[in-house]
Amino acid sequence: MSNSKSWFLPLAAALLFSASLTAHAGVADDVAGFKDFGARGPIEGTSEVRAGVPVTVAASGSISEAVSLTDFATPSLPTVVVAQLPQPSVETPLHKLFCVEYARMLSGLNIFGDAKYWWERARNLYARIATPAEQEVMVFATSPRLKKGHVAVVTAIVSKREIRVEQANWQNHGEIDHATPVLDVSAKNDWSQVRVWDMRSQSFGGHVYAIAGFIAKRALLQADKD
Repeated sequence: MSNSKSWFLPLAAALLFSASLTAHAGVADDVAGFKDFGARGPIEGTSEVRAGVPVTVAASGSISEAVSLTDFATPSLPTVVVAQLPQPSVETPLHKLFCVEYARMLSGLNIFGDAKYWWERARNLYARIATPAEQEVMVFATSPRLKKGHVAVVTAIVSKREIRVEQANWQNHGEIDHATPVLDVSAKNDWSQVRVWDMRSQSFGGHVYAIAGFIAKRALLQADKD
């Protein structure tokens, strides 16, 4: 028994000393690797987890976050309530309406006769303008399709290229067309040419109409000062 103790104790001490050296070498290697990481940068294409988020090392050495983030980490955008424009619709009145009487009723303009006369008859009475604004009357020029012309009242400006109008008898049935979209298709965005929404196809009609201009109810003198 004494002989076993004599060789066992030196062996145990040697094993402990060896393990200590190995652990010390591992720590030294980790420290050296950390210093070397700062000098050389990470290895391209490797994946790591930082602050609980998976990241990928880009080719340039920069860190790009993975696309899949948790719901908690994804930022939320504020909710913005946008006013909805009324949808185009058709109303059948008790008696057939013409475009001029309906436009006169909505706009308050004291202009009479067929729509083809409105642009000239507004001279020296109301402001005649090239661009649309709410409550102005849009005057269509005469054409083979519109031999008597046409007028409609602007009710909303949607964008630089689109407005909404109220009009009557556009389909020649004496009907009222509510919230009709009108699209400017002129090359210079000067509202000299437009396309009008077609209720049957639920799209803008293929025909292009020439526009004489827009008539505003405000006094001509005030318009000249503007």
